[in-house]
Amino acid sequence: MKCEPAFLTLADRRLAYQQLRAVSENERKAPLFFLSGYGSDMTGTKASFLAERCASTGRAFLRFDYRGHGASDGDFVDGTIGAWFDDALAVFDQLTEGPQLLVGSSMGGWIALLLAKARPERVAGFVGVAAAPDFTEDLVRPRLTPAQRAQLEREGLTHDEDAPPDFRLPMTARLLDEARNHLVLRAPLPLNAPVHLLQGQRDADVPWGHALRLAEGLSGADVRVTLIKDGDHRLSRPQDLALLWQTVETMGARES
Repeated sequence: MKCEPAFLTLADRRLAYQQLRAVSENERKAPLFFLSGYGSDMTGTKASFLAERCASTGRAFLRFDYRGHGASDGDFVDGTIGAWFDDALAVFDQLTEGPQLLVGSSMGGWIALLLAKARPERVAGFVGVAAAPDFTEDLVRPRLTPAQRAQLEREGLTHDEDAPPDFRLPMTARLLDEARNHLVLRAPLPLNAPVHLLQGQRDADVPWGHALRLAEGLSGADVRVTLIKDGDHRLSRPQDLALLWQTVETMGARES
């Protein structure tokens, strides 16, 4: 379905979003709150797929663009994990009510976990799709070449033209440094809602062991990991999207 965004106007920026309301028979299912990955926006394949399925089944759904992404205000290179988390929190607090089922793709999984820490009482569940918490520290920094490190020092940003789309955009020194204030895998992560992590074993950006590390660090008992042996980082093939929908459909039913 075509995304015609509305805008949440804040003091210093406008954030684009699209929201679908539930039809009566689906009001008891927790609404889906989708968080995109690094450099992605709400017109991406997974966000659009979920919007179409929610529209056809009458389930509530919200997707949005962080600042510097998609139709929202701001420049991408000025963004940080903290800033994008602030955007997610503003949209969450001002546009949704009650428990939500968080669906986070790649970096969106990190932002979703920060959101769950900030609003634990409002999380019905969490679905991670190649979730990449702490990716700046654990996945990006170790892979930087000497030339990239020198460029970061000299210019404040670097690029990796050989990387897949999620990591091809500029990576700034400010982003890498600020992200250290928001790491979530250094201590047990309290999240008592159901969690299901979908992870491709051919993911060149987020190794599948990262999903197991996240699962181990979560404090709740209801944590599941599904490994897709031939799945890549995007997990956007028809069979991957079908699995994603099956997962969200079996989670987050509201209590009576």
